[in-house]
Amino acid sequence: MVLAGFMFFNSQAQERPVITVDEIIAKSAASDTTFIILDVRTPEELKGPLGKIDGVINIPLQELEARLPELKPYKGKEIAVICRSGNRSRYATDILNKKGFDARNVPGGMIEYRKSLQK
Repeated sequence: MVLAGFMFFNSQAQERPVITVDEIIAKSAASDTTFIILDVRTPEELKGPLGKIDGVINIPLQELEARLPELKPYKGKEIAVICRSGNRSRYATDILNKKGFDARNVPGGMIEYRKSLQK
């Protein structure tokens, strides 16, 4: 029983902030100005088959820490961080939150975004 309690507590402590694809679609449709979308894929990927979301800010994960000053104007906003599948954006979300931003990972990334638009 103690082990189960530890595992529950440990999993809660490692929980990361997320925002769903449906939530970002709704916020975008409502022209919500309290949030932005940060795409951490490479510029080449934005031209690929998954495309990009209109109005996103693109800073590849490998450049994120060096380019953090570019995001300073958005420090008071919610930042939805997206990539192809949700892996790179999870790392980017951690970096941003440690620097005082309100960042949320988009699980499933652009793959999930495109699937959601086809429903």
